[in-house]
Amino acid sequence: MTPASSQPVPAQKDAPPAPEAKPQVYGSFTQDTLVSLLSAELAGQRNRFDIAPDNYVTQAIKTQDPGVSERAYQIAEYMGADQSALDTALIWARNAPGNLEAQRAAAIQLARAGRYDDSLVYMERVLQGQGDTHFDFLALSAAETDPDTRNGLLKSFDRLLGKYPNNGQLIFGKALLLQQNGDSEQSLKLLEDNPPKEGEIAPILLHARLLQSMNRGKEAVPLLEKSIKKYPDDKRLRLTYARMLVEQNRMEDAKVQFSALLQQYPDDDELRFSLALVCLEAKAWDEAAGYLEELIARGAHVDSAHLNLGRIHEERDDPQSALNEYAQVGPGPDFLAAQLRQADILVSNGNGAEAAKRLSEARAEEPDYAVQLYLIEAETLTSNDQLDRGWQVLNQALKQYPDDANLLYTRAMLAEKRNDLAQMEKDLRTIIKREPENAMALNALGYTLSDRTTRYTEARELIEKAHKISPDDPAVLDSLGWVNYRLG
Repeated sequence: MTPASSQPVPAQKDAPPAPEAKPQVYGSFTQDTLVSLLSAELAGQRNRFDIAPDNYVTQAIKTQDPGVSERAYQIAEYMGADQSALDTALIWARNAPGNLEAQRAAAIQLARAGRYDDSLVYMERVLQGQGDTHFDFLALSAAETDPDTRNGLLKSFDRLLGKYPNNGQLIFGKALLLQQNGDSEQSLKLLEDNPPKEGEIAPILLHARLLQSMNRGKEAVPLLEKSIKKYPDDKRLRLTYARMLVEQNRMEDAKVQFSALLQQYPDDDELRFSLALVCLEAKAWDEAAGYLEELIARGAHVDSAHLNLGRIHEERDDPQSALNEYAQVGPGPDFLAAQLRQADILVSNGNGAEAAKRLSEARAEEPDYAVQLYLIEAETLTSNDQLDRGWQVLNQALKQYPDDANLLYTRAMLAEKRNDLAQMEKDLRTIIKREPENAMALNALGYTLSDRTTRYTEARELIEKAHKISPDDPAVLDSLGWVNYRLG
């Protein structure tokens, strides 16, 4: 961990506010300490986060003052300075033993640092003071730990449950730990034996997720429906319900729920995008287009909106409008999909020259995508039975990128379609020489040799190598069965 002063300086942020509940109470300080604290506070007000955290942390350590350490903790947490947040939270908790906020801060920071047993000590102090505990955060923090650590935590939770058997946070935290340990049945039983108290939403959500993960999603639906009637304004409940309906392919019902959510949260563009996708799945083209156009107007999910509007126009048999939408998709996650759809529309409509022109322009404008754009062009031509043109494109690409394994593999597969087995083998062996662990190339060569030649023993050796690298790959398993059949 690094000290607060070494953290990045986000100049756009304002200084974290001091607590509103009560004014800070500081002790008597030396002149040097006062100067340092004043400098830190002024630096924070001026967004000079390269100065403020370091001064506050230094003075928190030096003075052991609860007020100083609280302010230091606030700034360190705001800055994402994990080690400084932990150090100052512990100083604050140690020097303000009756302050439940201080004890909770220490518990949370210890959990973040993976010191779960120490975290429980502080969390129990909050529980004893009848404060708001965060045992759920502690359990969630342990999600990536090893099973032994989680088992140790489970024992600690059981110990505390022996003292506080009706504490909802402890019950929920234990249920989370059981789920993380793969014991869904016990987690579910614990939740069913201890129904959530009024206002407790998280246990309901976990209950529903557990049922879904156990292929009992239909049981989760009435649970969520009942909960939504009780808490109609809870976003998490309705969103979980809506997503579960999507997973169960109940698109019309999901559309109703996402529409209700968007009415509640009209500025939430994630909901608007989700609703657009649900409408697409439900083939409600007009509704989907309306939401996608709203997203573009709002400047949210713009590329994805153009991509999906293009798909809608294709469904409506309006290729020119689809091309117009795809052409507006910029570099990013949706760029290649848009380029592929443009190429396919143009080539399938006999306008391969325009497709080649657009892809060439795209390669010039976005050189980072050049190889993928060559592959799109070649595969589009090949899928439209223009094998010779696809072959020319791949040869052109390999002159520029002779070491690219994807280009070599694609040319090898096209060579096999052209009955040029010598070229196919040459390209695949080039890949294997450079990447001996390339299971896809090993398997492709082995399968083709077993299927198109009588070199069965050599083919099996190649496929067995691929199998050692990727033992669960269905394509490799299929090849292994085929070569053994050929060998008798």
